[in-house]
Amino acid sequence: MVKYAMDNCKTNSRRYIMSAKWEKKGTNDGELTFEIDLDKINEGLDQAFTRVRKNLTVPGFRKGKVSRTIFNRMYGEGALYEDALNILLPDAYEAAVEEAGIEPVDQPQIDIDKMDQGEPWIIKAKVIVKPEVTLGDYKGLTVPKQDRTVTDEDVAKALEDRQKQQAELVVQEDTPAEKGDTVVIDYVGTVDGVEFDGGSAKNYSLELGSGSFIPGFEDQLIGHKSGEDVTVNVTFPEEYQASELAGKDAVFQTTIHEVKRQELPELDDDFAKDLDDGVDTLDELKAKLKEELQDQKNTAAEDAVQDAAIKQAVDNAEIKDVPEAMIDQEVHNQMDQYLGNMQRQGISPKMYYQLTGTTEEDLHKQFESDAETRVKTNLVLEAIVAAEKIEPTEDQVNAEIKDLAADYNMEESAVRQALTEDMLKHDIGVKEAIKLITDSAKEA
Repeated sequence: MVKYAMDNCKTNSRRYIMSAKWEKKGTNDGELTFEIDLDKINEGLDQAFTRVRKNLTVPGFRKGKVSRTIFNRMYGEGALYEDALNILLPDAYEAAVEEAGIEPVDQPQIDIDKMDQGEPWIIKAKVIVKPEVTLGDYKGLTVPKQDRTVTDEDVAKALEDRQKQQAELVVQEDTPAEKGDTVVIDYVGTVDGVEFDGGSAKNYSLELGSGSFIPGFEDQLIGHKSGEDVTVNVTFPEEYQASELAGKDAVFQTTIHEVKRQELPELDDDFAKDLDDGVDTLDELKAKLKEELQDQKNTAAEDAVQDAAIKQAVDNAEIKDVPEAMIDQEVHNQMDQYLGNMQRQGISPKMYYQLTGTTEEDLHKQFESDAETRVKTNLVLEAIVAAEKIEPTEDQVNAEIKDLAADYNMEESAVRQALTEDMLKHDIGVKEAIKLITDSAKEA
């Protein structure tokens, strides 16, 4: 079995006169047999010779000037076959795929069946193709009814959240610390009387009750005032990240410098105007918050209907098997998109892994968990596009380019260069299929 690189098989296809035969072997794989005719073979040999001759040194000829006749006499035309095949194969394979009417989802395994001089070359390719989809019901589906009601309690909670966002930490003089207060402390930790790495700090701000310190540490500071020294006794958890400290008793000599308490602003007209210069009263602010919450509820409900309807459509369809190549490609696409978004925020992949303490393998596993579901969903949506004969118009393509340019802060010309019209039409068609499923769904 000879494997040839097919990375460039999507080219401006030059038509090949051939007889392509597709023979299905398994659920999603088979063998594609095709010919490369003599005219194309001769073109490939000419191109191969031109490439080889540039670096060829033959006695009696200047470098790169040996004739084809002399070359054939010295090395034989067969010496050009491999280079010629590499030149011809991408276009030949693409033309054969088109003629056979199949949709490969992975690089083929190429086998040279016949490569005799003066005769067409016969190539066999083991190909994994897109699985067949048998659609079930996808229109008029019934999905769970969504709650779009905004209550007074919802508005009160939103108002409370904004009140807390505007709260200030005020130093409490001679007032014992309570849960929820923030204390500014110095501390020095020891185990068996010996200080340990990472066990001390100065002017550290700690919110009591946050659970950010060793269990029991924060509770022992409650009830103490600024200026007090507190001896805190704790035991490190058995599964503590620093194994040398796990399960051991520790003592922290702690000094409280300040006790700060969150003070909330009054909920009145002044608060409303400070929070939003578009309102004059607290009642106007409440009305505006209610509108915002209603928009959020409506969007969430529409998303839930869409997700439920699409899931049903996918569940109702039959897909016998999903090739591993498609799942793996989906994972890598998601990783590339995710890391690309990070890159646009100034975070390189290396920096991302360092900041999160993860690896490329960890990210791969993260997207691998539901990759098969995403692939099945895409397959079903594509099948619906075909079944409904959805054909995006030129106006839709132009609008999609405009939207993408705005979303990614790019020039429209750059979007056109990055994405082919087929890719754009594919994405538009999928969006139309989603709209069809969602719009026809009924809530009950």
